[in-house]
Amino acid sequence: MNEKKIYEGIIFDLVRKDVLINGKTYPRDIIRHPGGVGVLCVRDGKVLLVRQFRPAISEETLEIPAGKLEYGEDPMKCGLRELNEEAGMEADELKLIQILVSTPGFCDERIYIYEAVNPRTADHFLAQDEDEDVDSLWLSIEEAYEKVKSCQIKDAKTIIALQHAMLNR
Repeated sequence: MNEKKIYEGIIFDLVRKDVLINGKTYPRDIIRHPGGVGVLCVRDGKVLLVRQFRPAISEETLEIPAGKLEYGEDPMKCGLRELNEEAGMEADELKLIQILVSTPGFCDERIYIYEAVNPRTADHFLAQDEDEDVDSLWLSIEEAYEKVKSCQIKDAKTIIALQHAMLNR
């Protein structure tokens, strides 16, 4: 159906799309976003989290290392890069846990959640993005999951990753 770009931004675009529902056309505003990747990194019963300030919610968050995809970028390559940039870690490979659609009512963003296979400290460190200020920390899987239960961790991709870690510990 017909789609018109309303806004072109740095992180996302906004389009107005006509959709057909029960034989009638309705306009819908849709956010187009290239998606993101998050990486669950578990070593010796501990999970790697990053702490950063998120301006959209005006809060500091605890999350798994993650980042935005570029259009057409391989999610696994993005995940390995973000794991290094944000936490100085690398892995032999990433194993897909889940593909999350965060808000399918108005946004096409897909977040790929991976688990790091054989994680270790990186031999070569990639610099954080210029506009990032990220600290990393290790918590036991149980302690991190308690932060989910007490609503101290609110990030959806991190909650899914930590639930996976709890089920597979």
